[in-house]
Amino acid sequence: MNDSKVLAASSAKNESKAWLYVILAGLLEIVWASGFKYEEVPSLVVLLAILLSFDLIIRATKVIPVGTVYAVFAGIGTIGMVIVEIVFENGSYSPLRVALILLLLVCIIGLKLTNKESEL
Repeated sequence: MNDSKVLAASSAKNESKAWLYVILAGLLEIVWASGFKYEEVPSLVVLLAILLSFDLIIRATKVIPVGTVYAVFAGIGTIGMVIVEIVFENGSYSPLRVALILLLLVCIIGLKLTNKESEL
């Protein structure tokens, strides 16, 4: 394998790991944000989730642009909290709100898919 192929494979592996960090950080955001609203989530769990989520975000920004990382992180947290509220509070949302949440999800996926284009 020549050097450029090794470098490309290493770069792809680093980017995949960075995206995994973003996803995990987003899931942890759901945990700590839930802890702000629901007493059932212990304070220690909230604190650990905040610290770990921000550590993962910092690691991801070393590979992926900060704006993209933050937008995806916040989007995952937003969608996750809406789902948590629906499940735990038997919440119902208007069709417009559901459509906007789905639009947010489409935008998050779009950011992920267009990340490669920004590097060209």
